[in-house]
Amino acid sequence: MKIREFQGLRPSEDKVEKVASLPYDVVSTEEARALAHDNPFSFLHVVRAEIDLAPGADQYAQDCYDKALENLEKLKDKKALVRESEPCMYAYRQEMNGHAQIGITAVCHVDDYENDIIKKHEKTRPQKENDRLKLNTTLNAHPGPVFLTYRDNATIDSIINDVQSTDPLFDFTADDGVKHTVWKITEYGSIIDTFGAIPESYVADGHHRSASAARLAKAKREKNPGHDGTENYNWFLAVLFPESQLNVLPYNRIVKDLNGLSIEEFIEKVKAVGTLTETENKSPTKAGSVSIYLDKRWFNLEMPVASETDPTLKLDVSYLQNNILSPLLGIEDPRTSDKIDFIGGIRGTKELEKRVDQDGFAVAFSMFPVTTKQLMDIADAGQIMPPKSTWFEPKLRSGLFIHTV
Repeated sequence: MKIREFQGLRPSEDKVEKVASLPYDVVSTEEARALAHDNPFSFLHVVRAEIDLAPGADQYAQDCYDKALENLEKLKDKKALVRESEPCMYAYRQEMNGHAQIGITAVCHVDDYENDIIKKHEKTRPQKENDRLKLNTTLNAHPGPVFLTYRDNATIDSIINDVQSTDPLFDFTADDGVKHTVWKITEYGSIIDTFGAIPESYVADGHHRSASAARLAKAKREKNPGHDGTENYNWFLAVLFPESQLNVLPYNRIVKDLNGLSIEEFIEKVKAVGTLTETENKSPTKAGSVSIYLDKRWFNLEMPVASETDPTLKLDVSYLQNNILSPLLGIEDPRTSDKIDFIGGIRGTKELEKRVDQDGFAVAFSMFPVTTKQLMDIADAGQIMPPKSTWFEPKLRSGLFIHTV
């Protein structure tokens, strides 16, 4: 696969803690507004610019993207964002609750995305893809990196270990307790060569960002009669992590109603698809089981051992969808149904209990995490995972690296 250095924008050393923000897609408008209200340097003013418009403003209107560009220019004018002095890559380490992961920040070629060298495992939603395309086009930049993973490579590990012995460019702990450390890499030839021999990588998180980057490149190619493939728009921003370092959390489900069933009727029907027992455990301890919360009680459902050879059908979320959500609760397509919502595992089971006990939902499903191997197997088979199957944590901060095109 092809990666290379870039000479992008990044925060000044004295403003990095104020600039770096959570990614746009893990906070609501209200949450983003609260996080950034007393911080004019927060990158949320760029990736969630609706927070600076009147309440209720259409976040998909051009006015919102124009506001994002205005806010980006303000950050540059105030020297909160500066142009890197030379082309480079970065090593980016995150530490959270005893877990550490370190990846290479570089730019990847859209041809690898189009040719499935960078493999996907999710479908994208047109509205979200169009949103990122409009933002990238208006900014003429990729403001947030794609989270890629690759199979462990000893050469890259050795290079990263050497880099970590030098002084970092950034080293700070964010308000959520996640520590972020960044080293600048100016000797990157061996990294480019080593990745050049790696046959594939995988989108772990950022399918909409990568899809919109490919569409932006296509549009610019069509408008450029002198296109030769070297232009910045052919490349998109990514952080590449080795597979063994990824921390995958479950993506849990909550459902608004029992589709006309009483609580006891629902329980009896669930018993027909697996072994159901009441429990004090709020999360499953192994694959092949799911914890269910309703009527202020927790249950454990042991599902039959999958006899499927299809890697997608082996997933617990697939069994849940095909045997409970669809036939019992009437959720035919979880991507479009308004009866279901998804809760990232970082929010914990207390959030599931709150949504059922206080917010009007009927039942919650606490899942066991999908493994990185399962993700890769599905992508290798050219298949698509069910929606909201994986939650990667910690999240990459936005605003630390910006690739301009």
